[in-house]
Amino acid sequence: MPSLRTALLQSSGRTGSVDANLAALDEAAGRAAAAGARLLVCPELYLTGYAIGGAVPELAESADGPSARAVADICARHGLAVHYGYPERAGEAVFNAAQLIGPDGTALANYRKTHLFGGFEEEWFTPGDTPVVQAELDGVRVGLLICYDVEFPENVRAHALAGTDLLLVPTALMHPFPFVAEAVVPVRAYESQLYIAYVNRTGPEGGFDFTGLSCLAGPDGTVRARAGRGEELLVGEVDPGLLVTSRAANPYLRDRVPGLYGSLV
Repeated sequence: MPSLRTALLQSSGRTGSVDANLAALDEAAGRAAAAGARLLVCPELYLTGYAIGGAVPELAESADGPSARAVADICARHGLAVHYGYPERAGEAVFNAAQLIGPDGTALANYRKTHLFGGFEEEWFTPGDTPVVQAELDGVRVGLLICYDVEFPENVRAHALAGTDLLLVPTALMHPFPFVAEAVVPVRAYESQLYIAYVNRTGPEGGFDFTGLSCLAGPDGTVRARAGRGEELLVGEVDPGLLVTSRAANPYLRDRVPGLYGSLV
């Protein structure tokens, strides 16, 4: 099976301007497609910006709203899938969500962040209640989490046990936590034997200072591609062959003893 070339868009876009962020996404999708990518992954709350405070309710949209239709058009025109973060309105609730739309413009999966981080998120968002959301893309089983979710090993292991090959994690990692991107994410990929595309915002935004350092971590624990601190479009390969050889060599999943772990839940 050929590799799934994956592009990571490290950018904070323009806070509060959905139209400007869609335009930037369109331009980045063109560059990613020209580089041979079949998937473009954006940061957490990419469409609106993260530091939007009380504007969350007015900027939130349904999963099939006008922004979703605009992203679907971008996907179809450039022939690649896009995974983007946005505030999702569902009835009276608003979720910190991420949606994957396929290369033909078809919605493939929508995930709602289950572990909210800090006062801003806890004030404005409802936590999701579905731990594993997946889709198939070019023969690769893709799973979705958001930011803080990946810092809980249980979340990533649940994906591993469900067969996820590539875990997409849009994030808004801020100072003083760069060690999450540098150390935690590659360890998560290794201990659960999958790829993780961890895609961050960058620079100051409101009262936050985002660290950048987006990465594509492999199941062998190595970082296959790493961004710096600024705006960047990073491209890496998700190689199904490496998944096969790494999983054969690493016994973590085979050597689990589930009967011993009941006290954890």
